[in-house]
Amino acid sequence: MSPSFPSTTSKHPALPVSAIPHSPPSGPGLPSAARPSPGVGPRSRPCAFRPARRPVAGSLRPAARGERSGERGGCQGAAAMALGEADALGPEAEESRAQELDVIARGNALESFTESQEVRGLVGGLAAVCGDRTARETAVEKFIVIMDKYQEQPHLLDCHLEWMMNLLLDIIRDSASPSELFHLAFKFLYIITKVRGYKRFLRLFPHEVGDLQPVLDMLVDQNPKDCETWETRYMLLLWLSMICLIPFDLARFDGNTVSEEGHARMPTMDRILKVAKCYLVVSDKARDAAAVLVSKFIVRPDVRQKRMADFLDWTLSMLSKSSFQTMEGTVVMNGMLQALAQLFKHGKREDCLPYAATVLECLDNCKLSESNQMVLRKLGMKLVQRLGLTFVKPKVAKWRYQRGCRSLAANLQAKGSVTQSQMINVAANEAEDEEAYDIPGEIENVVEQLLVGLKDKDTIVRWSAAKGIGRITGRLPKELADDVVGSLLDCFSFQETDNAWHGGCLALAELGRRGLLLPSRISDVVPVILKALTYDEKRGSCSVGSNVRDAACYVCWAFARAYDPSELIPFINQISSALVIAAVFDRDVNCRRAASAAFQENVGRQGTFPHGIDILTAADYFAVGNRVNCYLTISVYIAGFPEYTQPMIDHLVNMKINHWDSVIRELSTKALHNLTPRAPEYMANVVLPRLLPLSVGTDLHTRHGAILACAEITHALCKLAEENNRSVTYYFNEKSLEGLKQIHQELCSRQLYRGLGGELMRPAVCTLIEKLSLSKMPFRGDPIIEGWQWLINDSLRSLPLVSSTARQHIKESAVSALAALCNEYYINEKGEADPALQDELVTRYISGLQNTEEMIRCGFSLALGALPRFLLKGRLQQVLEGLKKATIISPEDVSFAQSRRDALIAIAKVCQTVGVKGEGSQEEYVCKDNVTQIYATLLNGVTDYTTDSRGDVGGWVRKAAMTSLMEVTLLLVQNEAELINANICKQIMCWLAQQAAEKIDKFRAHAGSVFLTLLHFDRPPVPHIPHREELERIFPRSETETLNWNASSEAFPRITQLLGLPTYQYYVLLGLSVSVGGLTETTLRYSAQSLFEYMKKIQNDSSDMESFCETLLKVFEDNLRNDRVSVPLLTMLDQMLANGCFDIFTMQGNHPFPVKLFTLCKEEIKRSKDIRKLRSSIGVFCGLIQFEGDMREKVLFQLFLLLCHPFPVIRKTTASQVYEMLITYSDVVDPAIMDEVMTILSDTNWEAELPVVREKRNHLCDLMKVPKPQLVSKVKYGNVLLSFFLCNDQLCY
Repeated sequence: MSPSFPSTTSKHPALPVSAIPHSPPSGPGLPSAARPSPGVGPRSRPCAFRPARRPVAGSLRPAARGERSGERGGCQGAAAMALGEADALGPEAEESRAQELDVIARGNALESFTESQEVRGLVGGLAAVCGDRTARETAVEKFIVIMDKYQEQPHLLDCHLEWMMNLLLDIIRDSASPSELFHLAFKFLYIITKVRGYKRFLRLFPHEVGDLQPVLDMLVDQNPKDCETWETRYMLLLWLSMICLIPFDLARFDGNTVSEEGHARMPTMDRILKVAKCYLVVSDKARDAAAVLVSKFIVRPDVRQKRMADFLDWTLSMLSKSSFQTMEGTVVMNGMLQALAQLFKHGKREDCLPYAATVLECLDNCKLSESNQMVLRKLGMKLVQRLGLTFVKPKVAKWRYQRGCRSLAANLQAKGSVTQSQMINVAANEAEDEEAYDIPGEIENVVEQLLVGLKDKDTIVRWSAAKGIGRITGRLPKELADDVVGSLLDCFSFQETDNAWHGGCLALAELGRRGLLLPSRISDVVPVILKALTYDEKRGSCSVGSNVRDAACYVCWAFARAYDPSELIPFINQISSALVIAAVFDRDVNCRRAASAAFQENVGRQGTFPHGIDILTAADYFAVGNRVNCYLTISVYIAGFPEYTQPMIDHLVNMKINHWDSVIRELSTKALHNLTPRAPEYMANVVLPRLLPLSVGTDLHTRHGAILACAEITHALCKLAEENNRSVTYYFNEKSLEGLKQIHQELCSRQLYRGLGGELMRPAVCTLIEKLSLSKMPFRGDPIIEGWQWLINDSLRSLPLVSSTARQHIKESAVSALAALCNEYYINEKGEADPALQDELVTRYISGLQNTEEMIRCGFSLALGALPRFLLKGRLQQVLEGLKKATIISPEDVSFAQSRRDALIAIAKVCQTVGVKGEGSQEEYVCKDNVTQIYATLLNGVTDYTTDSRGDVGGWVRKAAMTSLMEVTLLLVQNEAELINANICKQIMCWLAQQAAEKIDKFRAHAGSVFLTLLHFDRPPVPHIPHREELERIFPRSETETLNWNASSEAFPRITQLLGLPTYQYYVLLGLSVSVGGLTETTLRYSAQSLFEYMKKIQNDSSDMESFCETLLKVFEDNLRNDRVSVPLLTMLDQMLANGCFDIFTMQGNHPFPVKLFTLCKEEIKRSKDIRKLRSSIGVFCGLIQFEGDMREKVLFQLFLLLCHPFPVIRKTTASQVYEMLITYSDVVDPAIMDEVMTILSDTNWEAELPVVREKRNHLCDLMKVPKPQLVSKVKYGNVLLSFFLCNDQLCY
């Protein structure tokens, strides 16, 4: 007789899923951090709303897919029970179908357990590896990797579980298995259990009568305190819990209760109970298995009669004596609560009822709600609901709402019609179905605790309480259930916290999907849910409420499945609009996707949402993932349906323009701009008058959003009027125009441009100025124009006073406003500027370029770049001279990199504004008289390598210079190409090639992009590019877009090919020296590899080698004592010498290349205290030893000098590298003295005092016949004592 398992109703809700694969699931309103990892905890926990497949209008496929996805969400048994769904498929077929859909739904879905043979081999080889700890751990890790692949699709393991278990149990049952192998087998079993879940795995354990004693003996032999073998104890307890279901009285196993020694032997029942009690108080995973064992063991008829009361007394006693204030008490309480919860879950009601009141009283006394331990509060909530279910009879409420027809195809058959469903008329038969029975008084206590649990600070506790509310309400009479709903609605008060709102939403969804929320209550619930869909409360610098909105979407999803369309008809427009707004305008992506899925479920299940299929096509799971796309594109499409236009606009105005997040405020105003053509009259007559008072209100965020909204709506209305050939003021009355003008005056009079609020007000009003100017508002000659100009100038002057995060935004807004203002209001009918105004603006901005504040220079530079042509006319040379001075580095403003960057940007903007005319005046155009000056300024910017505490700030200048060079060059090419002479073009391309060979990825990528743009520009081509044909062969036009300059592996193999082109060789080598000698591993590796490959190609060509070496020495000579280049150059030379790049010169005595290189190296390190430079030079000197002739003696002398360097680390490094050098070049030293020299180098402590070290060094000089340096004098250089030596009439140290 095989044991039967107690059937239990699933505790997890069915949540919406759809047919398209997506990312891993999340619970309704569940923060990602709170979600359990796959394979841990129940498999059917709430999962996130999944993406909806785009429906096709006119077909029934979306309905079919929607139905499948709904049936699949969560636990099928719970959904069927709660919603009364009748399915033609049996439970096994339904489960198989759900699993099949789960596989299909995932993009990276696996089809089967493909590693079965590998697992067989692993398990079969356990005996061979168990003795070796490393091999054992390797096997375990390999098995974990295999199993973890199936965390999302554990059902694929089902047909393999039995043979895997049998193989491992054979090892366990084998008495010859060593203890390491025994525990290793159990570890493998646990890994399988973790992936598949213990409930599925439990039933596969052998549970014959003969298994009881061996398993119990194995468990008794374990040490509960051994932290290495907890998996063994966990699996043995689970195995024992399965064996306990054997249908025989345990007394039969005891036989003679007197042992051979004459002592009384403990009965089997007591032994099992003792083991269970022992493991209920441990702190590891075995505690969970012990609770399962108790739930299976205590409910046995024989054990229940004899031991249940005693066991409950023991657990309650342990609970009473333990405190959650201590770690030990927490562990004990955890075990007791788990055991009680499992016991009241699996035990029969009539067996547990006598003890329920006592347990509830003890639980009340524990006051778990005051505990900081989330797990204890969750277990307490679990136990409370189990006790509540024990108090009431296990019956399904006859009064519950049952929806009849569930066909999605039927819902979608008629366009916009409500499908008539067959409903059970509950009210008519209510009197017959209601059985009169008393509800125990304890139920009130239970429900109260569950309602309090809905407000808990942890999601998992609220979720447990919500499930408890749903389960218990389903067993209550209709009147009491309605009281529960009423109490639940009290959670939705704005005096309550976000936790209460979230818990209330979860509970409402549970009641709805179980049919316990009657249609009469929908009118009370819907307004609450609509508020929850927009719930957002600011806390500090952020807000709370995303979990509430997510859970509210879950409620809408549940209602779609629970109610007949006719019940929701009065609320359809409200719900559909709210879900669309949440799907498009919510700040959080999980809420947008949840709303989209809830909308899809309503479209499929209800069939009454206006334009549902069309909206789903545009706002599916993937589309709503991009917030900007939602606000600016999808919203415009949906607003095209009149049912949604006004609600969307109202939501943006009421909820979003005053949002705490400035990004949302700005997006909302741009969305209002895009929505204006959908309802221009409403915007002009309702929205704009509502916004104008808010734009001068007291709340900072509201004021900021309202000003931006006024600007965007005004601009949109004016564009619409212009498109329809109407006056720009067509949509505005006098009051609106006056209100727009008054915004700046009101803010200025109330001094709202000052302080932190001013950081928001300044860019907002500048945006308003820009939009009103672009709208061509009739304000010409109005005093407000002077006020606007004052604000722009003051904003640029105030840049040093605002925070660094706001500067860029204020600067850009002011410059944009200036450009629009000048173009609209400062030009007369003749197209000219007022001379006085022109003089004032240009003079003020040019004078600001020499301000002592860097930010003021930045602002006025960009302001000059934004001036229109009519204001620059006649003043161009003055402007260019002023900008040129702003780009020059002087000692007092060396760190003003940002101002130099903006000045270079402004020069290009000015050139583009005034245009090109070769023979024109230099005061009006870019012409032959000033083009050389412009290029000189821009090219000078490419050489800016300023560094400070922020790093390579000169990179900003170089990047701006490269961009400006490209813009000016393309401007000239398209207009007067003859103004570009060959020398200028050569300089541009060479400097770009150097930048493209340097070490910083983003600057290299920008230089490469500009280089290829100029090379391949063909409208018309850029003239005078050196070696154009060779460049086009190295950089084909087809690869312009695909070449990734950021990747060192792609960029350097190309750029090093330019070393073969004489024009570019010097500049590319200069850039490469910084990269090859740099510190970044990938840059260093690929640049060096590319350089060495080039050297290998020219190794046998003496002329190419001579040319390359001359260029290399020229680079060194030009950058002597320039540490930015010389230090990495020394490192590069060290690598090149070590890799034999100059082998062609080694056989030529006294070749000029090594001689000059040696001289330059000596000069570079002279009096240097740079450790990195000195170390690199040591490598170069050691590499120069390979050259024949007098070079060797000079090199050895220099190295022996460094052996007595004042820095110990240099002495030690020199000795080490000389030792390696002598091993590599054995012909340097006479073999007779080789051993002695090597011994001195290796055994001497070169970090000792200088007199000791000098004696050893001099001995080496004698051995190798190298002149000994002669001490001349000592002087103090900084904090270092330098010794000077005289050798060969040359002063050295």
